[in-house]
Amino acid sequence: MSRSHDTVYVTVGESDVAYTVFGDGPIDLLYFYGLGSHVDMFWEDEGSAHWMSALSSFSRLIYFDRRGTGASDGLALNAMPTWEEWTEDVLAVLDAAGSKRAAIFASLDAGPIAMLFASLHPTRVSALVLANTTARFMVDGDYPIGSSQETIDAQIEVIRSLWGTPDLSRFTNPAVAEDAEFAREYARRLRAAATPRTAAEQYRYIMESLDVRAILSLIQVPTLVVHTSENPIVPVSHGQYIADHVAGATFVQVPGKGVSLNDGQARTAALDEVSKFLTGGLPEVEIDRVLTTVVFTDIVESTERVATIGDARWHKLLDAHDSAVREELRRFQGREINTTGDGFFVSFDGPARAIRCAQAIVGAAGEVGVPVRVGIHSGECEVRGGDLAGLAVHVAARIGGLAGPGEVLVSRTVGDLVAGSGIELADHGDHELRGVPGSWRLLSVVR
Repeated sequence: MSRSHDTVYVTVGESDVAYTVFGDGPIDLLYFYGLGSHVDMFWEDEGSAHWMSALSSFSRLIYFDRRGTGASDGLALNAMPTWEEWTEDVLAVLDAAGSKRAAIFASLDAGPIAMLFASLHPTRVSALVLANTTARFMVDGDYPIGSSQETIDAQIEVIRSLWGTPDLSRFTNPAVAEDAEFAREYARRLRAAATPRTAAEQYRYIMESLDVRAILSLIQVPTLVVHTSENPIVPVSHGQYIADHVAGATFVQVPGKGVSLNDGQARTAALDEVSKFLTGGLPEVEIDRVLTTVVFTDIVESTERVATIGDARWHKLLDAHDSAVREELRRFQGREINTTGDGFFVSFDGPARAIRCAQAIVGAAGEVGVPVRVGIHSGECEVRGGDLAGLAVHVAARIGGLAGPGEVLVSRTVGDLVAGSGIELADHGDHELRGVPGSWRLLSVVR
């Protein structure tokens, strides 16, 4: 099947992300899936081309490769992006494609990125379709359906040794593995998408760092979860877990033995469910909650400084401080919610950028002679016009009050979300936060 679209690029940070747009249906549909995706080579397999054509028959289809796969820039093995940074690919592609609001269809390791994006940017998402994905791969005390470390190690070894060969189909898509032409084309696409070592390292990072269970309750858009019945990598219980924890989600199990929807029976059943879901008149949802990272900065001992240097000098110093903080907020894309006299109340889409901005603010404020402290927490906030409210705001403010001069303190929630980002955190112990129930484990950002 010939292509009738062009692949173009959008810059995200220091990388280029490849995407293509085709179809003229009434809804925007952003489609992407995990490692092994390739926006150009996908069309060279007849079954895959049919899949894309079917999706574009009722939508304006936007298809892209996330960073680390396909026609997009690759990743350094020692510098994997955080999950929040992968959501930046989604936002950049939607903006570049001129889409104000889109349904998102995400499969495999793209699923967690889509779930996180829907919780961070709910006004940009009209619906969510999640196929053969999970909120967490590894077993945990409260997640018995996850895989053991030994199982994950074995799966990674299979990927490392068989990536880019027809034999990998027998492991990931046994239902179509005997189709020699499919296995050949599938292997060629994988080789074009990533090298064996890159694939193995990315999958290890994904399987060991992924955990988006905490944000499932924040997904407010209509959600359809589709899962093959005999998935060899991600058992059907993982899809059921997602549906059970996203309010109002619909779960559909389709017949299939693959990690993806490659065999004809699974593809046909999934397309039928997806088309009915997305064209059946999606309800409008009023967005009143959002997952965000809240940051409070505060000048240390400001009252004492005013008494020492006088009002006139203090105002000049405060102006220099405010200018320095706002420059860092601009650089790291923070959103100023309010000022607190001698500090700032700010929000970020994700905690890694918030931490890096906080460190920059500490340094910039120090250069103008003003010591600051910072508190950071990620959580659910109520949206009130341009303002944010809720427990997460109070938690961040209380954490900031416990920080010392030049210190950035974060909640354990933030620490969990930036795992794998290269940000170094030190244990700061358990603390009671005034007016907030429970004990809170805090972490200090290592300079």
